[in-house]
Amino acid sequence: MSGFDDPGIYYSDSFGGDASVDEGQVRKSQLQKRFKEFLRQYRVGTDRTGFTFKYRDELKRHYNLSQYWVEVEMEDLASFDEDLADYLYKQPAEHLQLLEEAAKEVADEVTRPRPSGEETLQDIQVMLRSDANAANIRSLKSDQMSHLVKIPGIVIAATPVKAKATRIAIQCRSCRNTISNIAVRPGLEGYALPRKCNTEQAGRPKCPLDPYFIMPDKCKCVDFQVLKLQESPDAVPHGEMPRHLQLYCDRYLCDKVVPGNRVTIMGIYSIKKSTQSKNRSRDNVGVGIRSAYIRVVGIQVDVEGSGHSFAGSVTPQEEEELRRLAAMPNIYETIAKSIAPSIYGSTDIKKAIACLLFGGSRKRLPDGLTRRGDINLLMLGDPGTAKSQLLKFVEKCSPIGVYTSGKGSSAAGLTASVIRDPSSRSFFMEGGAMVLADGGVVCIDEFDKMREDDRVAIHEAMEQQTISIAKAGITTTLNSRCSVLAAANSVFGRWDETKGEENIDFMPTILSRFDMIFIVKDEHNEERDMTLAKHVMSLHVSALTQTQAVEGEIELNKLKKLISFCRTKCGPRLSAAAAEKLKNRYVLMRSGTRQHEQESDRRSSIPITVRQLEAIVRIAESLGKMKLQPFATEADVEEALRLFQVSTLDAAMSGSLSGAEGFTTQEDQEMLSRIEKQLKRRFAIGSQVSEHSIVQDFMRQKYPEHAIYKVLQLMMRRGEIQHRMQRKVLYRIK
Repeated sequence: MSGFDDPGIYYSDSFGGDASVDEGQVRKSQLQKRFKEFLRQYRVGTDRTGFTFKYRDELKRHYNLSQYWVEVEMEDLASFDEDLADYLYKQPAEHLQLLEEAAKEVADEVTRPRPSGEETLQDIQVMLRSDANAANIRSLKSDQMSHLVKIPGIVIAATPVKAKATRIAIQCRSCRNTISNIAVRPGLEGYALPRKCNTEQAGRPKCPLDPYFIMPDKCKCVDFQVLKLQESPDAVPHGEMPRHLQLYCDRYLCDKVVPGNRVTIMGIYSIKKSTQSKNRSRDNVGVGIRSAYIRVVGIQVDVEGSGHSFAGSVTPQEEEELRRLAAMPNIYETIAKSIAPSIYGSTDIKKAIACLLFGGSRKRLPDGLTRRGDINLLMLGDPGTAKSQLLKFVEKCSPIGVYTSGKGSSAAGLTASVIRDPSSRSFFMEGGAMVLADGGVVCIDEFDKMREDDRVAIHEAMEQQTISIAKAGITTTLNSRCSVLAAANSVFGRWDETKGEENIDFMPTILSRFDMIFIVKDEHNEERDMTLAKHVMSLHVSALTQTQAVEGEIELNKLKKLISFCRTKCGPRLSAAAAEKLKNRYVLMRSGTRQHEQESDRRSSIPITVRQLEAIVRIAESLGKMKLQPFATEADVEEALRLFQVSTLDAAMSGSLSGAEGFTTQEDQEMLSRIEKQLKRRFAIGSQVSEHSIVQDFMRQKYPEHAIYKVLQLMMRRGEIQHRMQRKVLYRIK
């Protein structure tokens, strides 16, 4: 009896023998005939080149593989019959049903005769896809209700696949009267059981109210799954919360996507009864209020979004172009130039970031262990050295990029959290930033401001590349195969030369997990400042006018394609000669730092361990991957060693810091501050003294010469004194 309020779908012939046929029914059968013609006759190609019947062949192929679905392009339907497509856009719920009936009939025709045992005809699911422009979640208003819409977004949660009845059979409790084959409407709308049993039998009491119950074994069910879609981050207006939408998928659309995928959804914007709280059910407040959801009729997993699905979508022409790019002799320099071209200088850091984006190759050992192939990178340094800008750029150009800031992220938000589902009261897991960025890069800004216990949560993700969880009865291990790019300031805000080792506030455990550590200092150097200022000014002047890429750079989209292409197609190994070379250099490196530690009597806070050896291997592999070569050559190892030398080794033994820990012992430190106090006492603000006489003076007091010069250098760096008259005279400013 359901559906009386739905015009033109159900009709009841209560008296039989009625001559006038319902007009709605006639129109329906005509439309179904047109749909059937479309599926049978739509062909691609011309008469000369030979044509194929697109949907007929597809139906036959799928049916023989026992995949009972077919995908229809709206553009094809529109070119066959404009009205049909329009009906399907305006009232998709009714007409999609007709299209599926038509598909079933066509499948019946093209698969006859079927083998024995398979004579029964299966229902065919029709999926739609269209090249129309996608709308935004925010643009869905009530006038779009029950129309066909197309929406992009990210899937953030998926329920397990459950079953939903399409046809049910019910039975009366008292008089055992059964009504079978009641159609239930698709979607999240339920079915209300009839209140009264209307079989009148003489001599029996009337059946009570609500007598019916469902007979589960006589129902026909389909799979369905509920997804949660969040609008894509670039579409969210500045400073707003991203919106969510519920999606309902059934049959073959289930398990098409996993959380973290970027998708474009074709679906019917529909409504369901909003669930009422128990205590409110007496007074029907929300009687006309419904909550919206989308009944999905087609899913396209976006190619740009996730790095995994990208490889299949490169056309042969593009592939040829990318291979030509990778074969250029100076491709490494070109890629380094194309990374954040608006930032001046810091070439080595850009080269290291290029290596991080391409990544080494992940190895599976025969005993089942894996060695990670992703490169992690830490930038320590002064404010104003464009660290966060680099991070933002990497988030844009890596296949999957997640950007978080240290203070604003907790351990659960980075790894995974266990949430109680409000409707079913069961626990389910939601992956955090590290899980969503599987196969990409996580950029963590303000790494030093993170709480210590949150930073520990990243340890496992950085080395083992898994996240293990044991919370609320869920014990599981998630993959997080991602690179970490972190930026941090030193303890004192700026890098302080005198404090040496205390600048770095990280435990050696986390520092050894970073393959490269760059110390970015803001040097005072007039020439460099001049070029830098010129560069910044030119950016501000021609920011909007200069759109095309500069000569010798790859533009962003092509770079993105190249990165994902290389990541999927190539996994180089070290060649034998390169491996031999690396072995010898590693032993040298270890003995170098050991010697350094003996000289300065302290342990370095940036350790050189086997992890660092593997780091060099990974960097060399990523250099080979940029050129799409099967082996990393000796030249690659040379460059990897050079990068490692300028980053981590320099950080481990900062030369000017006179000691690995840089550094200075406690007595030296006291002596320096004593000299500084005396200097300031001797020489008032605004007075001039010759440098030579000061040095001689302190030497007479048995202070070592280098210490005096170091103090002077420090005061100059702080801008307390200045050189005058060909650097002979010192002038105190403050």
